[in-house]
Amino acid sequence: MSTQLWVATTNAGKLTEFKNLMSDRCEIHAAGEMSFYSSPPETGKTFEDNARIKARALKSLKPGIWVVADDSGLEVEGLGGLPGIHSARYAGDKASDRENVAKLLKMLQIRSPGNRKAQFRCVFVAYDPDGGEHKIEGLVTGQIASSAQGTSGFGYDPIFIPEGHDKTFAQLGLAVKNQFSHRAKAIRELMALMRL
Repeated sequence: MSTQLWVATTNAGKLTEFKNLMSDRCEIHAAGEMSFYSSPPETGKTFEDNARIKARALKSLKPGIWVVADDSGLEVEGLGGLPGIHSARYAGDKASDRENVAKLLKMLQIRSPGNRKAQFRCVFVAYDPDGGEHKIEGLVTGQIASSAQGTSGFGYDPIFIPEGHDKTFAQLGLAVKNQFSHRAKAIRELMALMRL
């Protein structure tokens, strides 16, 4: 297995999803394995901007190898698309998943209790060994549960009910989530691009 993919993330949950879907096809490495790596500031206005910032930073350290960065988040219709690119920091820079979830449920109750439509959006920016840039997007639609339910996954998984299901991602578990989640869709497209 000679193909390597370096993922520009320090998020253990994201890395697990990459490994679950790809580790039998290629070697997966995380940027955090490099002692001198520090995640660049995400100053972009879109998921694509932020993914590109992270991917370029890693590509400069790992030339000639596949690198990918993922920026993703939850977009809630009743909150005008928020938290969006601020998903990981919705309740503050050092907020925990639980704090972010609590703030989102509270804001939705205040602003739009009748509209619980939401989608997870994921954008990858990948660089191939020759330096070519590729953009991949994955989406999954659903709705926000009235309260957090389930223990699997991370982030907003305990309150997101994907379309066609009556349980949250956190209740469905990783094996089910990895069949059709936003990131699973993008990872499969990346695998096709890498010819794995």
